[in-house]
Amino acid sequence: MGCGAGSIAIPLAQAGHSVIAADFSPAMLGTLDAGIEYYELEDRITPLELAWDDDWDLVGPVTKAVDVAFASRSVTTTNLKGALAKLDRTARRRCAVTMVANSSPRYDLHLMNAIGASVTCSNGFVYAFNILIQMGALPQVTYFESPRRDTFDSLEAGVADFSRMLEHGNEDKVDRLRDYIAQHMIENPHAGEPGSKGVPQGRYMLDHVRKVRWAFIAWEPVSAPRS
Repeated sequence: MGCGAGSIAIPLAQAGHSVIAADFSPAMLGTLDAGIEYYELEDRITPLELAWDDDWDLVGPVTKAVDVAFASRSVTTTNLKGALAKLDRTARRRCAVTMVANSSPRYDLHLMNAIGASVTCSNGFVYAFNILIQMGALPQVTYFESPRRDTFDSLEAGVADFSRMLEHGNEDKVDRLRDYIAQHMIENPHAGEPGSKGVPQGRYMLDHVRKVRWAFIAWEPVSAPRS
């Protein structure tokens, strides 16, 4: 079982349903609804519009209502401690979050370093670990990498696509970006085939695989059920 970015998946302990799939985006929930209907999972998955800043006592799952609660690549909030505490108090057996452990997934760190562009790496997973220690938990951390291939149909199309990474003072690196892509673009042997998002892959790709490093942090809940 998994959940997409920006979502919270909570396996239920009670009979009747197995998963609460929560997200703050109505569009994401609409896509989920279509999948539930297509695979006839109405009695197994309950969609819930829910954000980290919402009052979970009013709109979220009740305290200790589930066995396991996890958030996949979605703990983006100004109140990280509050978000972790909400997961902790909701689960009875296990909690887990997946957080980026280097640069944002939006960036190709290899490419950015090659053209001399600055990239800010995220330390959110370190803060999460320390917060959990302060809460009295014993978090376990596992690191893994997910590969990504960016494809395009021409040099200029590649420049236009990768230029989205040139922000926060890197806007003057477009010429270096074009030179890098020109030197490192190769034929894509899977051109035309569906990509990760179902869109046909482009004719070209870079000669390296873009990798995003993640930290999977899991812990046993420390909060006690409310009386």
